[in-house]
Amino acid sequence: MTYACRQFYIDGQWVNPSAPREFKVINPATEEVAGVICLGNGEDIDRAVAAAKGAFPAYSQTTRDERRELLEHILAAYKARYPEFVAAISDEMGAPINLSRDAQAEIGVGHLAAMIDVLGRFQFEERKGNTSLILEPVGVCGLITPWNWPINQVAAKVVPALAAGCTMVLKPSEFSPFSAMLWAQVMDEAHVPHGVFNMVYGDAAAGAALSAHPDVDMVSFTGSTRAGVEVARSAAPTIKRVHQELGGKSPNVLLDDVDFEHAVRVSVLHVMQNTGQSCNAPTRMLVPADKLGVVEAIAKRIADGIVVGDPKSKSTEMGPVVSKIQFDRVESYIEKGIEEGAKLVTGGLGRPEGLSKGYFVRPTVFSNVRNDMIIAREEIFGPVLCILPYDTEEQAIDIANDSPYGLAAYIWGADAARARRVGNRIRAGRVILNGARGDMHAPFGGFKRSGNGREWGEHGLRDFLEIKALIGADAA
Repeated sequence: MTYACRQFYIDGQWVNPSAPREFKVINPATEEVAGVICLGNGEDIDRAVAAAKGAFPAYSQTTRDERRELLEHILAAYKARYPEFVAAISDEMGAPINLSRDAQAEIGVGHLAAMIDVLGRFQFEERKGNTSLILEPVGVCGLITPWNWPINQVAAKVVPALAAGCTMVLKPSEFSPFSAMLWAQVMDEAHVPHGVFNMVYGDAAAGAALSAHPDVDMVSFTGSTRAGVEVARSAAPTIKRVHQELGGKSPNVLLDDVDFEHAVRVSVLHVMQNTGQSCNAPTRMLVPADKLGVVEAIAKRIADGIVVGDPKSKSTEMGPVVSKIQFDRVESYIEKGIEEGAKLVTGGLGRPEGLSKGYFVRPTVFSNVRNDMIIAREEIFGPVLCILPYDTEEQAIDIANDSPYGLAAYIWGADAARARRVGNRIRAGRVILNGARGDMHAPFGGFKRSGNGREWGEHGLRDFLEIKALIGADAA
Protein backbone atom coordinates (compact mmCIF):
# COMPACT_ATOMS: atom_id res chain seq x y z
CA MET A 1 0.00 0.00 0.00
CA THR A 2 1.21 3.51 -0.83
CA TYR A 3 0.11 6.35 1.44
CA ALA A 4 -0.46 10.00 0.53
CA CYS A 5 -0.67 12.52 3.37
CA ARG A 6 -0.21 15.91 1.76
CA GLN A 7 -2.62 17.84 3.99
CA PHE A 8 -2.65 18.94 7.62
CA TYR A 9 -5.53 18.72 10.07
CA ILE A 10 -6.28 22.23 11.35
CA ASP A 11 -9.46 23.56 12.99
CA GLY A 12 -11.44 20.44 12.13
CA GLN A 13 -10.52 20.48 8.42
CA TRP A 14 -7.94 18.86 6.16
CA VAL A 15 -6.07 21.82 4.68
CA ASN A 16 -3.26 22.31 2.18
CA PRO A 17 0.21 23.40 3.29
CA SER A 18 1.07 27.08 2.85
CA ALA A 19 4.13 26.09 0.78
CA PRO A 20 4.02 22.40 -0.19
CA ARG A 21 7.33 20.58 0.37
CA GLU A 22 7.15 16.85 -0.24
CA PHE A 23 8.95 14.24 1.83
CA LYS A 24 9.19 10.60 0.74
CA VAL A 25 8.68 8.07 3.51
CA ILE A 26 10.77 4.93 2.99
CA ASN A 27 9.63 1.48 4.03
CA PRO A 28 12.71 0.33 5.98
CA ALA A 29 12.18 -3.33 5.13
CA THR A 30 12.14 -2.82 1.35
CA GLU A 31 13.95 0.54 0.95
CA GLU A 32 11.09 1.53 -1.36
CA VAL A 33 8.83 4.56 -1.09
CA ALA A 34 5.88 3.77 1.16
CA GLY A 35 4.20 7.14 0.81
CA VAL A 36 4.56 10.88 0.57
CA ILE A 37 3.78 13.66 3.02
CA CYS A 38 4.19 17.42 2.93
CA LEU A 39 6.29 19.16 5.55
CA GLY A 40 4.92 22.24 7.26
CA ASN A 41 6.64 25.52 8.04
CA GLY A 42 6.24 28.35 10.52
CA GLU A 43 3.14 29.68 8.76
CA ASP A 44 1.41 26.31 9.05
CA ILE A 45 2.33 26.14 12.73
CA ASP A 46 0.89 29.65 13.20
CA ARG A 47 -2.42 28.56 11.66
CA ALA A 48 -2.63 25.46 13.85
CA VAL A 49 -1.72 27.32 17.04
CA ALA A 50 -4.29 30.00 16.25
CA ALA A 51 -6.96 27.32 15.89
CA ALA A 52 -5.96 25.76 19.21
CA LYS A 53 -5.94 29.14 20.93
CA GLY A 54 -9.38 29.96 19.56
CA ALA A 55 -10.82 26.65 20.77
CA PHE A 56 -9.34 26.82 24.26
CA PRO A 57 -11.86 29.11 26.04
CA ALA A 58 -14.80 26.83 25.25
CA TYR A 59 -13.06 23.46 25.57
CA SER A 60 -11.34 24.35 28.84
CA GLN A 61 -14.78 24.87 30.40
CA THR A 62 -16.11 21.43 29.50
CA THR A 63 -16.86 19.11 32.40
CA ARG A 64 -14.95 16.05 33.44
CA ASP A 65 -17.85 13.86 32.34
CA GLU A 66 -18.00 15.53 28.92
CA ARG A 67 -14.32 14.92 28.35
CA ARG A 68 -14.63 11.34 29.55
CA GLU A 69 -17.45 10.75 27.08
CA LEU A 70 -15.31 12.24 24.31
CA LEU A 71 -12.50 9.80 25.12
CA GLU A 72 -14.98 6.94 24.94
CA HIS A 73 -15.99 8.06 21.44
CA ILE A 74 -12.32 8.25 20.44
CA LEU A 75 -11.70 4.75 21.80
CA ALA A 76 -14.60 3.34 19.79
CA ALA A 77 -13.40 5.07 16.61
CA TYR A 78 -9.84 3.85 17.22
CA LYS A 79 -10.95 0.26 17.64
CA ALA A 80 -12.95 0.48 14.41
CA ARG A 81 -9.77 1.45 12.51
CA TYR A 82 -7.48 -0.95 14.40
CA PRO A 83 -6.37 -3.11 11.44
CA GLU A 84 -5.37 0.05 9.56
CA PHE A 85 -3.16 1.16 12.46
CA VAL A 86 -1.50 -2.25 12.56
CA ALA A 87 -0.66 -2.11 8.84
CA ALA A 88 0.47 1.53 8.89
CA ILE A 89 2.88 1.07 11.80
CA SER A 90 4.40 -1.97 10.12
CA ASP A 91 4.81 -0.11 6.83
CA GLU A 92 6.25 3.12 8.23
CA MET A 93 8.78 1.73 10.71
CA GLY A 94 9.17 -1.93 9.84
CA ALA A 95 7.58 -3.32 13.00
CA PRO A 96 6.84 -7.05 12.69
CA ILE A 97 3.12 -7.49 12.13
CA ASN A 98 2.68 -9.41 15.39
CA LEU A 99 4.42 -6.66 17.37
CA SER A 100 2.41 -4.00 15.58
CA ARG A 101 -0.85 -5.78 16.35
CA ASP A 102 -0.17 -6.92 19.92
CA ALA A 103 1.88 -4.01 21.27
CA GLN A 104 2.39 -1.00 18.99
CA ALA A 105 -1.29 -0.48 18.09
CA GLU A 106 -2.68 -2.07 21.24
CA ILE A 107 -1.04 0.50 23.50
CA GLY A 108 -3.29 3.18 22.01
CA VAL A 109 -6.24 1.27 23.42
CA GLY A 110 -4.38 1.01 26.72
CA HIS A 111 -3.82 4.76 27.07
CA LEU A 112 -7.41 5.62 26.21
CA ALA A 113 -8.90 3.00 28.53
CA ALA A 114 -6.61 4.01 31.40
CA MET A 115 -7.47 7.71 31.07
CA ILE A 116 -11.20 6.97 30.88
CA ASP A 117 -10.75 5.13 34.18
CA VAL A 118 -8.73 7.98 35.71
CA LEU A 119 -11.32 10.60 34.75
CA GLY A 120 -14.03 8.55 36.43
CA ARG A 121 -12.52 9.33 39.84
CA PHE A 122 -10.11 12.26 39.41
CA GLN A 123 -10.83 15.36 41.52
CA PHE A 124 -10.10 18.71 39.88
CA GLU A 125 -10.87 20.68 43.06
CA GLU A 126 -9.91 20.18 46.70
CA ARG A 127 -10.79 22.28 49.75
CA LYS A 128 -8.10 23.18 52.28
CA GLY A 129 -9.77 25.23 54.98
CA ASN A 130 -10.89 28.52 53.44
CA THR A 131 -9.02 27.83 50.19
CA SER A 132 -10.09 25.90 47.13
CA LEU A 133 -7.22 24.29 45.20
CA ILE A 134 -8.35 24.06 41.59
CA LEU A 135 -6.59 22.14 38.83
CA GLU A 136 -7.06 23.84 35.46
CA PRO A 137 -5.81 22.98 31.94
CA VAL A 138 -2.39 24.46 31.24
CA GLY A 139 -3.57 25.88 27.89
CA VAL A 140 -2.42 25.40 24.31
CA CYS A 141 0.04 22.51 24.06
CA GLY A 142 2.65 21.73 21.43
CA LEU A 143 3.15 17.96 21.19
CA ILE A 144 6.24 16.63 19.39
CA THR A 145 6.48 12.87 19.00
CA PRO A 146 9.09 10.42 17.63
CA TRP A 147 8.88 7.45 15.29
CA ASN A 148 9.83 4.46 17.44
CA TRP A 149 6.49 3.79 19.22
CA PRO A 150 4.40 6.19 17.15
CA ILE A 151 0.92 5.62 18.57
CA ASN A 152 2.17 5.14 22.11
CA GLN A 153 3.76 8.56 22.13
CA VAL A 154 0.90 10.29 20.34
CA ALA A 155 -1.64 8.78 22.74
CA ALA A 156 0.54 9.41 25.81
CA LYS A 157 0.35 13.15 25.04
CA VAL A 158 -2.94 13.74 23.22
CA VAL A 159 -5.09 11.68 25.60
CA PRO A 160 -4.10 13.41 28.88
CA ALA A 161 -4.15 16.80 27.18
CA LEU A 162 -7.75 16.18 26.10
CA ALA A 163 -8.65 14.84 29.54
CA ALA A 164 -7.22 17.96 31.18
CA GLY A 165 -9.17 20.35 28.93
CA CYS A 166 -6.21 21.53 26.88
CA THR A 167 -6.12 22.23 23.16
CA MET A 168 -3.15 21.17 21.09
CA VAL A 169 -0.99 21.00 17.99
CA LEU A 170 0.63 17.65 17.25
CA LYS A 171 3.80 17.44 15.17
CA PRO A 172 4.49 13.74 14.62
CA SER A 173 7.74 12.37 13.27
CA GLU A 174 8.09 12.64 9.51
CA PHE A 175 9.43 9.07 9.56
CA SER A 176 6.20 7.58 10.97
CA PRO A 177 3.41 9.82 9.66
CA PHE A 178 0.87 7.28 8.47
CA SER A 179 -0.37 6.18 11.90
CA ALA A 180 -0.59 9.86 12.88
CA MET A 181 -2.79 10.50 9.83
CA LEU A 182 -5.09 7.70 10.98
CA TRP A 183 -5.11 9.16 14.50
CA ALA A 184 -6.25 12.52 13.11
CA GLN A 185 -8.99 10.76 11.15
CA VAL A 186 -10.11 9.04 14.35
CA MET A 187 -10.27 12.40 16.14
CA ASP A 188 -12.40 13.76 13.33
CA GLU A 189 -14.71 10.73 13.34
CA ALA A 190 -15.12 11.03 17.14
CA HIS A 191 -16.25 14.65 16.67
CA VAL A 192 -13.51 16.26 18.73
CA PRO A 193 -14.51 19.97 18.72
CA HIS A 194 -12.89 21.95 15.93
CA GLY A 195 -9.55 23.46 16.91
CA VAL A 196 -9.06 21.29 19.98
CA PHE A 197 -6.79 18.86 18.11
CA ASN A 198 -4.61 20.01 15.21
CA MET A 199 -1.83 18.19 13.36
CA VAL A 200 0.98 19.50 11.18
CA TYR A 201 3.67 17.30 9.65
CA GLY A 202 7.16 18.71 9.76
CA ASP A 203 10.84 18.29 10.44
CA ALA A 204 12.99 19.81 13.18
CA ALA A 205 12.32 23.33 11.89
CA ALA A 206 8.57 22.91 12.41
CA GLY A 207 9.25 21.52 15.87
CA ALA A 208 11.37 24.55 16.72
CA ALA A 209 8.63 26.91 15.51
CA LEU A 210 6.10 25.09 17.70
CA SER A 211 8.39 25.08 20.74
CA ALA A 212 9.13 28.79 20.42
CA HIS A 213 5.58 29.93 19.62
CA PRO A 214 4.43 32.65 22.06
CA ASP A 215 0.86 31.33 22.12
CA VAL A 216 1.90 27.81 23.14
CA ASP A 217 1.70 27.39 26.93
CA MET A 218 3.38 24.00 27.15
CA VAL A 219 5.53 21.86 24.90
CA SER A 220 5.70 18.11 25.46
CA PHE A 221 8.54 16.38 23.62
CA THR A 222 9.67 12.78 23.30
CA GLY A 223 12.93 12.02 21.54
CA SER A 224 16.68 12.11 21.95
CA THR A 225 18.36 14.04 24.75
CA ARG A 226 20.20 16.12 22.15
CA ALA A 227 16.95 17.20 20.50
CA GLY A 228 15.38 17.76 23.92
CA VAL A 229 18.05 20.34 24.70
CA GLU A 230 17.14 22.25 21.52
CA VAL A 231 13.43 22.14 22.36
CA ALA A 232 14.15 23.56 25.81
CA ARG A 233 16.28 26.31 24.28
CA SER A 234 13.52 27.26 21.85
CA ALA A 235 10.93 27.30 24.62
CA ALA A 236 12.97 29.24 27.19
CA PRO A 237 12.31 32.82 25.99
CA THR A 238 8.53 32.42 26.47
CA ILE A 239 8.84 30.70 29.90
CA LYS A 240 6.47 27.93 28.84
CA ARG A 241 6.27 24.61 30.60
CA VAL A 242 8.60 22.03 29.02
CA HIS A 243 7.83 18.34 29.47
CA GLN A 244 10.39 15.88 28.14
CA GLU A 245 10.74 12.11 27.84
CA LEU A 246 14.23 11.56 26.51
CA GLY A 247 16.89 8.88 26.16
CA GLY A 248 17.87 5.93 28.28
CA LYS A 249 20.60 3.39 28.93
CA SER A 250 18.73 1.20 31.35
CA PRO A 251 20.61 -1.11 33.72
CA ASN A 252 19.39 -4.67 34.15
CA VAL A 253 20.81 -6.15 37.35
CA LEU A 254 20.82 -9.94 37.65
CA LEU A 255 21.50 -10.84 41.28
CA ASP A 256 23.42 -14.00 42.08
CA ASP A 257 20.38 -15.99 43.25
CA VAL A 258 18.35 -15.55 40.07
CA ASP A 259 17.20 -18.19 37.59
CA PHE A 260 19.70 -17.15 34.92
CA GLU A 261 18.11 -19.14 32.11
CA HIS A 262 14.79 -17.35 32.55
CA ALA A 263 16.12 -13.87 33.35
CA VAL A 264 18.62 -13.78 30.48
CA ARG A 265 16.14 -15.13 27.94
CA VAL A 266 13.46 -12.57 28.85
CA SER A 267 16.01 -9.75 28.99
CA VAL A 268 17.61 -10.50 25.61
CA LEU A 269 14.21 -10.69 23.92
CA HIS A 270 13.24 -7.40 25.57
CA VAL A 271 16.33 -5.66 24.19
CA MET A 272 15.68 -7.00 20.69
CA GLN A 273 11.95 -6.18 20.74
CA ASN A 274 11.16 -3.31 18.38
CA THR A 275 14.70 -3.83 16.99
CA GLY A 276 16.13 -2.19 20.10
CA GLN A 277 14.40 1.09 19.30
CA SER A 278 12.90 1.61 22.76
CA CYS A 279 14.21 4.26 25.14
CA ASN A 280 13.58 2.01 28.16
CA ALA A 281 15.25 -1.13 26.73
CA PRO A 282 17.40 -3.00 29.30
CA THR A 283 20.59 -2.62 27.29
CA ARG A 284 23.13 -2.80 30.16
CA MET A 285 22.95 -6.29 31.68
CA LEU A 286 24.89 -6.47 34.95
CA VAL A 287 25.80 -10.03 35.98
CA PRO A 288 27.98 -11.63 38.69
CA ALA A 289 31.51 -11.99 37.32
CA ASP A 290 31.59 -15.71 38.12
CA LYS A 291 28.44 -16.25 36.02
CA LEU A 292 29.70 -14.36 32.97
CA GLY A 293 30.35 -17.47 30.86
CA VAL A 294 26.94 -18.94 31.68
CA VAL A 295 25.17 -15.70 30.81
CA GLU A 296 27.11 -15.32 27.54
CA ALA A 297 26.10 -18.81 26.41
CA ILE A 298 22.40 -18.20 27.15
CA ALA A 299 22.43 -14.74 25.55
CA LYS A 300 24.10 -16.05 22.40
CA ARG A 301 21.63 -18.92 22.06
CA ILE A 302 18.61 -16.63 22.47
CA ALA A 303 19.94 -13.88 20.18
CA ASP A 304 20.94 -16.37 17.47
CA GLY A 305 17.45 -17.87 17.55
CA ILE A 306 15.63 -14.60 16.83
CA VAL A 307 13.94 -14.64 13.43
CA VAL A 308 14.87 -11.46 11.54
CA GLY A 309 13.17 -10.60 8.27
CA ASP A 310 10.01 -9.53 6.47
CA PRO A 311 7.77 -7.63 8.92
CA LYS A 312 4.68 -8.96 7.16
CA SER A 313 5.59 -12.56 8.00
CA LYS A 314 3.95 -13.89 11.17
CA SER A 315 7.12 -15.82 11.97
CA THR A 316 9.28 -12.67 12.06
CA GLU A 317 10.36 -11.57 15.53
CA MET A 318 12.58 -8.62 14.61
CA GLY A 319 12.32 -6.20 11.71
CA PRO A 320 14.65 -3.47 10.43
CA VAL A 321 15.64 -0.24 12.12
CA VAL A 322 13.63 2.71 10.88
CA SER A 323 15.99 4.36 8.36
CA LYS A 324 19.35 4.37 6.63
CA ILE A 325 20.46 7.06 9.08
CA GLN A 326 19.59 4.81 12.00
CA PHE A 327 21.20 1.77 10.35
CA ASP A 328 24.48 3.64 9.89
CA ARG A 329 24.32 4.92 13.47
CA VAL A 330 23.84 1.46 14.97
CA GLU A 331 26.55 -0.04 12.76
CA SER A 332 28.97 2.67 13.90
CA TYR A 333 28.33 1.76 17.54
CA ILE A 334 28.91 -1.93 16.85
CA GLU A 335 32.19 -1.02 15.17
CA LYS A 336 33.08 1.18 18.16
CA GLY A 337 32.38 -1.68 20.58
CA ILE A 338 34.76 -3.94 18.67
CA GLU A 339 37.41 -1.19 18.62
CA GLU A 340 37.01 -0.60 22.37
CA GLY A 341 37.84 -4.24 23.07
CA ALA A 342 34.48 -5.56 24.19
CA LYS A 343 33.94 -9.26 23.54
CA LEU A 344 31.62 -9.79 20.57
CA VAL A 345 29.52 -12.77 21.68
CA THR A 346 27.29 -12.79 18.60
CA GLY A 347 26.04 -10.53 15.83
CA GLY A 348 28.30 -7.81 14.56
CA LEU A 349 28.54 -5.67 11.45
CA GLY A 350 26.41 -6.05 8.33
CA ARG A 351 22.96 -7.37 7.60
CA PRO A 352 21.88 -10.79 8.90
CA GLU A 353 22.62 -13.64 6.57
CA GLY A 354 20.17 -13.97 3.69
CA LEU A 355 18.99 -10.35 3.70
CA SER A 356 20.34 -8.23 0.85
CA LYS A 357 18.16 -5.14 1.28
CA GLY A 358 16.37 -3.33 4.05
CA TYR A 359 17.85 -1.68 7.14
CA PHE A 360 18.29 -4.94 9.04
CA VAL A 361 20.84 -5.21 11.86
CA ARG A 362 22.19 -8.40 13.38
CA PRO A 363 21.00 -9.07 16.96
CA THR A 364 24.28 -8.23 18.68
CA VAL A 365 25.62 -9.10 22.13
CA PHE A 366 28.80 -7.68 23.64
CA SER A 367 30.28 -9.03 26.87
CA ASN A 368 33.01 -8.08 29.30
CA VAL A 369 31.98 -4.48 28.71
CA ARG A 370 33.34 -1.76 30.99
CA ASN A 371 30.95 0.96 32.05
CA ASP A 372 33.29 3.65 30.72
CA MET A 373 33.07 2.31 27.15
CA ILE A 374 31.08 4.36 24.65
CA ILE A 375 28.73 1.44 23.99
CA ALA A 376 27.88 1.40 27.72
CA ARG A 377 27.50 5.19 28.06
CA GLU A 378 25.55 6.24 24.96
CA GLU A 379 22.11 5.24 23.75
CA ILE A 380 22.57 3.07 20.66
CA PHE A 381 18.86 2.62 19.85
CA GLY A 382 19.37 -0.64 18.08
CA PRO A 383 19.46 -4.40 18.85
CA VAL A 384 22.70 -4.27 20.83
CA LEU A 385 23.09 -5.69 24.35
CA CYS A 386 26.06 -4.93 26.61
CA ILE A 387 26.89 -7.42 29.38
CA LEU A 388 28.90 -5.97 32.27
CA PRO A 389 30.39 -8.11 35.08
CA TYR A 390 30.29 -7.09 38.75
CA ASP A 391 31.83 -8.55 41.92
CA THR A 392 29.49 -7.38 44.69
CA GLU A 393 25.92 -6.17 45.03
CA GLU A 394 27.21 -2.75 46.06
CA GLN A 395 29.34 -2.53 42.92
CA ALA A 396 26.34 -3.50 40.79
CA ILE A 397 24.33 -0.62 42.27
CA ASP A 398 27.21 1.80 41.65
CA ILE A 399 27.54 0.68 38.01
CA ALA A 400 23.79 0.87 37.47
CA ASN A 401 23.69 4.47 38.73
CA ASP A 402 26.84 5.51 36.89
CA SER A 403 25.00 6.81 33.83
CA PRO A 404 23.84 10.19 32.56
CA TYR A 405 20.40 8.58 32.09
CA GLY A 406 17.74 7.43 34.53
CA LEU A 407 14.66 6.37 32.61
CA ALA A 408 14.21 2.75 33.67
CA ALA A 409 15.95 -0.08 35.48
CA TYR A 410 15.38 -3.81 35.86
CA ILE A 411 16.21 -6.03 38.84
CA TRP A 412 16.09 -9.83 38.93
CA GLY A 413 16.44 -11.83 42.17
CA ALA A 414 14.90 -14.90 43.78
CA ASP A 415 14.72 -13.06 47.11
CA ALA A 416 11.95 -10.53 46.43
CA ALA A 417 12.84 -8.37 49.42
CA ARG A 418 16.45 -8.16 48.33
CA ALA A 419 15.45 -7.30 44.76
CA ARG A 420 13.21 -4.51 46.05
CA ARG A 421 15.99 -3.21 48.31
CA VAL A 422 18.35 -2.99 45.35
CA GLY A 423 15.64 -1.43 43.20
CA ASN A 424 15.03 1.29 45.78
CA ARG A 425 18.63 2.41 45.39
CA ILE A 426 18.56 2.79 41.61
CA ARG A 427 18.10 6.34 40.29
CA ALA A 428 15.46 5.76 37.64
CA GLY A 429 11.87 6.75 37.00
CA ARG A 430 10.71 3.15 36.59
CA VAL A 431 12.21 0.07 38.24
CA ILE A 432 10.80 -3.28 37.11
CA LEU A 433 11.27 -6.22 39.44
CA ASN A 434 11.58 -9.78 38.10
CA GLY A 435 10.03 -9.03 34.73
CA ALA A 436 6.75 -7.67 36.12
CA ARG A 437 4.07 -6.85 33.56
CA GLY A 438 3.59 -3.26 32.48
CA ASP A 439 1.05 -1.01 34.19
CA MET A 440 -0.77 1.63 32.11
CA HIS A 441 -1.47 3.60 35.30
CA ALA A 442 2.17 3.70 36.43
CA PRO A 443 4.01 6.96 35.65
CA PHE A 444 6.54 6.88 32.81
CA GLY A 445 9.47 9.29 32.78
CA GLY A 446 13.02 9.65 33.96
CA PHE A 447 15.67 11.14 36.19
CA LYS A 448 18.75 13.06 35.05
CA ARG A 449 19.15 13.42 31.26
CA SER A 450 16.20 11.13 30.63
CA GLY A 451 13.90 14.10 30.99
CA ASN A 452 11.42 15.71 33.34
CA GLY A 453 7.73 15.25 34.05
CA ARG A 454 5.74 12.05 33.78
CA GLU A 455 3.37 10.45 31.30
CA TRP A 456 0.71 7.69 31.56
CA GLY A 457 -2.33 7.53 33.81
CA GLU A 458 -3.09 10.04 36.54
CA HIS A 459 0.47 11.39 36.64
CA GLY A 460 0.31 12.08 32.91
CA LEU A 461 -2.94 13.98 33.41
CA ARG A 462 -1.49 16.10 36.21
CA ASP A 463 1.36 17.28 34.00
CA PHE A 464 -1.19 19.03 31.73
CA LEU A 465 -2.78 20.90 34.65
CA GLU A 466 -2.00 24.14 36.47
CA ILE A 467 -2.94 24.69 40.12
CA LYS A 468 -4.92 27.71 41.23
CA ALA A 469 -5.50 28.71 44.87
CA LEU A 470 -8.93 30.33 45.31
CA ILE A 471 -8.56 31.93 48.75
CA GLY A 472 -11.63 33.01 50.68
CA ALA A 473 -13.78 30.32 49.16
CA ASP A 474 -16.17 30.29 52.15
CA ALA A 475 -17.20 33.85 51.36
CA ALA A 476 -18.05 33.09 47.74
